[in-house]
Amino acid sequence: MKKLLILTTCLLLGLPLLAGPGNYKNRRQLIKENEALLKRIEALEAEIAAFKADAEEREIIEEELSGENENKVSAGLEDYSTPSVGTDTLLSQWYMHRRSRIPGREQYNMDSVRFTTDVPDSVLMRRLGAMNAFISLPYNETVKNYMILYSEKMPTKMGEMLGLADYYMPLFEETFRQYGLPLELKYVSIIESALNPRAESRVGAKGIWQFMYRTALNYGLRIDSYVDERMDPVSSVDAAARYFRDAYRIFGDWPLAISAYNCGSGNVNKAIKRAGGKTDFWSVYEYLPRETRGYVPAMVGAMYAIRYAAEYGLKPTPLAIPVYVDTFHVNRNLHFAQLSEVLGIPIDDVRDLNPQYYKDIIPGSTPGSDEVLRLPFNYSSAFLDMQDSIYRYKADVLFAEKVPDGRETVAGRPVPTARPSASGGSGQWVYYKVKSGDNLGKIARKYHCTVKQLKNWNGLRSDRISIGQRLKVGKR
Repeated sequence: MKKLLILTTCLLLGLPLLAGPGNYKNRRQLIKENEALLKRIEALEAEIAAFKADAEEREIIEEELSGENENKVSAGLEDYSTPSVGTDTLLSQWYMHRRSRIPGREQYNMDSVRFTTDVPDSVLMRRLGAMNAFISLPYNETVKNYMILYSEKMPTKMGEMLGLADYYMPLFEETFRQYGLPLELKYVSIIESALNPRAESRVGAKGIWQFMYRTALNYGLRIDSYVDERMDPVSSVDAAARYFRDAYRIFGDWPLAISAYNCGSGNVNKAIKRAGGKTDFWSVYEYLPRETRGYVPAMVGAMYAIRYAAEYGLKPTPLAIPVYVDTFHVNRNLHFAQLSEVLGIPIDDVRDLNPQYYKDIIPGSTPGSDEVLRLPFNYSSAFLDMQDSIYRYKADVLFAEKVPDGRETVAGRPVPTARPSASGGSGQWVYYKVKSGDNLGKIARKYHCTVKQLKNWNGLRSDRISIGQRLKVGKR
């Protein structure tokens, strides 16, 4: 800074400046050097601004990663309840009548048990190293225990898991590939829910990917009176992929990012601090919550058993899930009973393919909504040919009368709006009350709009907002 002041003073006074012992620079050289210095200052200011923006974004991400997940218990690691819908299909029987917590947890204390196997350690180590290039864990007694548990201690349950994996894993792989994430992340779903889209943990996490309520909303999943996208395998895996992407950005380590998915970033950060700032999984292992300590090794164990199923004689149990499925967009209210009784399709097949509609109702008449219906391929033509008949069938019985303003209702109540629209349509404004820690960027991410839209809607000239302030965040 002192040199810059000297240089500027000399330029203003038109004085020559020593470039070195016995050497002088002319005015043109000094101006050129000054311009170069100014460019460097601008570049440094840009770097500082980018660093501040990145820090703010990381703070927002960490808040989204934390929250309710601090107290989450994965359904795959405990007994869970499932809504008592029909049980005609083999898949429904598996979901409704079997304890699908992680097999073996109810029989063994994994913190103290030490399994033995006829497979040499050298073979286990070689297989472990060959299967997970991105998400790697060193071979030790903890990892070995879970590898043996899944591959040798429960062949019947692993057969059922393999049957479900054959159906769901291709969908998960496609999503993770789109986000450029390691495909091994798909195995987290086994630990989370045992691949049950209707799984619900005792603390309220739901679906295959076990999203808690607020975390689900933060990642754009829709939850209302008729739809819960946490139970939609397609929507929930997309949200899970974005969560993993954010967690890896914060921790830079896949085992820690996976741990954060289970217990929240706050608990992982606490473990890192207690470990003296170390950021590898085994350094923070003993400081993580008890369930989370076994979470990543359990995922590796499940991954190992599925990858080397043939070597252990494990075969997938056939499940009655339609392999070929068609997707339709529905813009009128539709009841699963209408589909079942008009088309002759088992209602449990409709439920298994569309678990997000947990009341057997697709609220297609919701303004601005884009409801999706999935049907077995062999019913596609009949659905297209008979749509009018399907929508009319028992409509007066299955759906209530209209309310005075003409909106259609379900069970006597207006069909809910999917989520606020950022398009600023002609509906009613949705308001949000600013809380401590909020900023425009965080609110915009939550309500799927831009900071510029928020400022325009609310007449804001700056990014400053105050606690308790009511902001327009979109229209229904």
